[in-house]
Amino acid sequence: MSPKLRTLLILVAVIVPLDQFTKYLVVTNVEHGGYAVPFAALEGFFRITHSRNPGAALGLAQGVHVYFFVALTLVALGLIASFFRRIDAADRLSAVSLGLIVSGAMGNLLDRIVREVIDFLQFNLGLFIFPDFNVADSAIVIGVALLLLEVVTQETEASVAAKGAPKEHDG
Repeated sequence: MSPKLRTLLILVAVIVPLDQFTKYLVVTNVEHGGYAVPFAALEGFFRITHSRNPGAALGLAQGVHVYFFVALTLVALGLIASFFRRIDAADRLSAVSLGLIVSGAMGNLLDRIVREVIDFLQFNLGLFIFPDFNVADSAIVIGVALLLLEVVTQETEASVAAKGAPKEHDG
């Protein structure tokens, strides 16, 4: 088994169950539409809520049939698999990035099949309250950020290499 596949499988094996377990805890312990008693140190900034999202990210596309989201997720997973096959076997950063994205997509896909997506992490940033999200959403965002960081880093390195090493000037 290649290091990239091992990395992806480990992430899926950890994140998907963690996502589902945290959602289970919220569903069984926090009333729908309510919130848990906030942590005293974080009161006013962070709280655990219980909201359900039948739409897409940030509550967009409300009212669209669940089959659309299931199909869209399956297409996205297929595209990710195609990209994953093309990365180098030892490219762990890309494997981590894609593993996080796949794990998040699978976690929310499971929710869509069984019920609506459960969101429960809420941050009050002062000027606005950030829309509730979950572990799967976090994995997707972190995975995309890492992937973008890698692309920017590679482009910068390629640009520097194309220009050649700076020449030293004698006094």
